Order: sequence, then structure tokens, then C-alpha cells
Amino acid sequence: METISLSPSQIRNVAIIAHVDHGKTTLVDALLKQSGIFRENEVVETCVMDSNDLERERGITILSKNTAVRYRDYLINIVDTPGHADFGGEVERVLGMVEGCLLIIDANEGPMPQTRFVLRKALEKGLKPIVIVNKIDRPQADPHRAIDKALDLFIELGADDDQADFPVLFASGMSGYAKNELEDESKDLQPLFEAVLRHVPSPVGDPAKPLQLQVTTLDYSEYLGRIIIGKIHNGVIRSGETISLIRDTGKIEKGKVTKLFGFDGLSRIELPSASAGNIVAVAGFADATIGETLASLEHPEALPLIRVDEPTLQMTFSVNDSPFAGQEGKFVTSRKLRERLFKELETNVSLRVEETDSPDRFQVSGRGELHLGILIETMRREGYEFQVSKPRVIFRQVDGHIYEPFELLVLDVPDDAAGGCIENLGRRRAEMQNMQAFGNGRTQLEFIIPARGLMGFRSESLRLTRGEGIMSHSFLDYRASTGEMASMRNGVLISFEEGDSTYYAIQNLEDRGVFFITPGTRVYAGMIIGENNRQQDLELNVCKTKKLTNMRASGGEELVQLKTPIIMSLERALEYINDDELVEVTPKSVRLRKMAKNTARR
Repeated sequence: METISLSPSQIRNVAIIAHVDHGKTTLVDALLKQSGIFRENEVVETCVMDSNDLERERGITILSKNTAVRYRDYLINIVDTPGHADFGGEVERVLGMVEGCLLIIDANEGPMPQTRFVLRKALEKGLKPIVIVNKIDRPQADPHRAIDKALDLFIELGADDDQADFPVLFASGMSGYAKNELEDESKDLQPLFEAVLRHVPSPVGDPAKPLQLQVTTLDYSEYLGRIIIGKIHNGVIRSGETISLIRDTGKIEKGKVTKLFGFDGLSRIELPSASAGNIVAVAGFADATIGETLASLEHPEALPLIRVDEPTLQMTFSVNDSPFAGQEGKFVTSRKLRERLFKELETNVSLRVEETDSPDRFQVSGRGELHLGILIETMRREGYEFQVSKPRVIFRQVDGHIYEPFELLVLDVPDDAAGGCIENLGRRRAEMQNMQAFGNGRTQLEFIIPARGLMGFRSESLRLTRGEGIMSHSFLDYRASTGEMASMRNGVLISFEEGDSTYYAIQNLEDRGVFFITPGTRVYAGMIIGENNRQQDLELNVCKTKKLTNMRASGGEELVQLKTPIIMSLERALEYINDDELVEVTPKSVRLRKMAKNTARR
């Protein structure tokens, strides 16, 4: 691919943005396949853009990816972006690289909360989205209602007249077709390619001006070290030349472009040079960070730094000091924990890490529970062992008043579960904004709720809706604090012995509450093993064994079935714990515990 021979008028840079699970990554797969970048006999994975294991498991996009497809004489650079508001740092950067975006909405659900978040960012940057109504081949699809809802959202977010007059395509990413009208033939994605060429402006950069390239994404190669990815705003960059790196402090350093790459499908190809409008990868700048500018040596001029939404949630990461510390992890020391957290700052621009008065504890702030939860899960898979505190919202003081983050929450629930959800959310200081019955046995509820009130609600919603509810939320803004919020949880059951839990002990204690463990689970004093039926905490011995005698019971032994325990996933554990509790995270286990090692017997 001769990228250097393309003028800016032959390039289109486009982001694909959408709510989680509206088919964005599947549509990218279809675009790649139909552009002919794969060989005819090549076996192609689905969700090829979701290369991270966590992304495949959760079905979400966490990190933005770059790819490029050829269509006629044009190069279309496609950036697949996160659909979740917690990864707003990724979204901010990506939108600075593109001149247009494809907004994908589900033909049944229409725009959802995360659609709102990313769309607002796109409109603020002056982008005019092409709206793609996806999944039109689904039985309950209502494309026209989805378009009406999209228009309402555009107007609500302050879109100008040009942005509100958006082009619309109807598509099925799974079946690999798009069309301008519902009545058109369902053939292939050519109408989508044509719409991109017609509606997305070409880059405005000037190849004749001095070089300006902004660092928007960081990657790493064992052979080349740090690789920076960004769009060339002006000028030409050449492999082997010496250029300037303008730091975020304004300091200017010299560096050499050791390798230059362009994108071709999912591959990177080495280039001798590339000019304005292209998205490229550059090696040779070992300590460049997000937002900084690569510029010409003679006329170094910085681009505006990237502004990213501030964190709204904070938690403490600390060295594991439980009785089982160091038994399951590879990296267990405070030095290793500190190195890993500060390394994350290099690529995770929405994250903040601060040292505390203890060398074993670090304050980590992020954009939400999912943002921090993904970091924790990634670290445990890498072999780290540590413990984390309950997530706390970050309050702000404005003119002597306390402000806290609020979220927009949308629930799609069975009709008979709506009342229970409304009642539960009322106790969490939520205000209902809208309620709509679809007539198909389901109701959509919309609330504005303090971020504090959302903590722990996901597991509650599963119980209230018997697992049939769909919950989506995104950051709205900071508003005046609602004051104290009552605890929504009972006390916990705590082990006061170390050892293996037994069937006999758990069976005899089942009337005290619901357990989080099964017989044979290793426990220690202070470990949380279940939830009490009452408000206070209760300590129990779940390692007790049955005394053996030589007397046989007259009725014989009857096998009694234990109640099904609640298995605590990482997300559920983070939602569940209180301020005096911790989640112990290792590559093999997720345990809940009290902060104090010697809890008092009750």
C-alpha cells in the first residue's frame, strides 16, 4: 500500500462509536472482510478488533484500535472506540484523530446512555455523524422509532442544524449489508463505503507546512520499545529523520524516527515517509506520552493538549497482608505494585495514581467501577496479588458547597419488575425522569441518580428482575450532594478460624444467612464468608467437624442438600463491600475480608 502517494483528499479518517453491544465490532469485522484484506482461504476470527482477552470475554471494546481499508482509490482509516463511558479517556483521544464518525444504534433499543456520552463528545468536536441503524433483521426491530429517538438525542445534546440533519443507513453487521432505504436490496456494505466518502470530510492538514503530529495512543513492541500512534496534522514525517518532541511542560527535546508504519487492514506496514492526514505509528521516542506533539526541528509548534474528563471514583490499592498473602501471586511487593500502577498511567489517561503516607498503599482514581475493575482484573491475570478498598466517589467543593457525580441510568425490565426497581432506586436518591411501556411485556425506566447510589445496584437489579433486566448508565455531571445515604446491606458472616470449611459446619449455620463459600474452601480469621440475615456482623466457625463416635444413629444418615451459595465475582465483590472491608485479589482467588485482622467476637 503506497500510503505516501495519497493526497489528503484521498484519505478518510473515521471513528466508529456506539453503545455497548450494538454491533459495532461485528460491523468492523464485515467491513474488513468485504474490503478484501483477508485471503480467500484465510480463517478469520470474529471480533478481530477485540484482541484483548478481557474484551473477548466481556464482549466490549476497552482499547481503541486502528485499522485501514482500501476502497477504490481511497484509504479509509477506521478507529474502533470504546462504547462505555468509563473509557472516556480513550474516546477523547480518538475523536481528535478523525474528521467523521459512524454512530451505530440498535434498531430495537435506539440510542442508549453510552451512546449519549460518546455522541456528546463527537458533537462538541464538530463532527457530523452518519447514523447506522443496525440489526434491522431482528424480529423486534423498529428502525423508524430508533431514528426518532436518535434525533431527539441530537437536539437534546445541542447539535447544530447541520449535525441534526444526519444521513441514515440501515444495516446488519452480522449479515454484512447496508442500504440507504429499507426497501433496497440487502446486498453488501458498498452503500456504507460510499456514504463515508460522501459525508466524511478529508483531512484539512497541509503537507507543505512544518510537521505536527499529536500522540493519541501508545503501544509497545519488544523489539522497538514504545510506539506512538497519531494523526499527522501538518507536514511530512520521514523514517530516519531527527525531529522535535514538545513535552506537555513545553520543553522541547530532539529524537530520531527509527521506524515509521502505516496501517493496512489489521497489519502495520513500514513506510519511508507519510504526509498530512495519515494516521501512523512512530518508533524512536521512548518516553513520549499522550497529548504531546512531534514537530519539525526548525519550526517546533505544539498542538493543544488533549483535555480528558476527570476521574469520579477513587479506591485504595495496597499490598496483600492477609494470612494467605504471597501464596498465589507472582508479584506481591509494594515495589512491584507501585511500578505496575505508574506504568498504567503511561497509556491510561483517565487514571490518577497518588502515593500515600504508607509505602504499601496507593490512591487510584478512575472514571467508574468498570474502568477500575478492568485494571484490577488485568493486573491479577498478569500475576499480581494485592487488595483494594471500597470504591468511593470523588466529591468537589464549589463556592463552599459540596458537589458529587451524578449518572444517567436506563433500565429495560419486565413489566412486573418495574415497581420493585422504582422503590429500590428511590431509597438510593434516584429521581425518575421517564417511564415507557413498550407493550411487549417490557418497560424502560430512566433515572438521574448519584454515583454513590448506583454502587451495589447491579446485583440488586439482577435479583429484582430475575436476571431479565438490562442496565446501562453513564456519567452526567456534578451536582449538589444529596447528603448521607443509608446502608443498603445487612451485616456479614465472618470466619474466626483458619482452615478448610466443612459441609457439617455450613449445614448447621445455614439459618444465620447466605454463604459465599462452598465446603472445602480455605478460610482465615477475619475473612467474610457470607451475609447475615440481620444488620450486624456475626463471627462463625465454619471449620468445625463432626465428632465421630462408635454409636450408629437409629435413623441412619440423610444427605441434606446445602443452599446454593452466592459466588462473588470481582465486580460483585467491589460493589458489595463496606468502608471497613477489603477485596483480596490474587491470580487464583477473589476473597472478601475485614480491614482489622483481629475482629471482635460477637
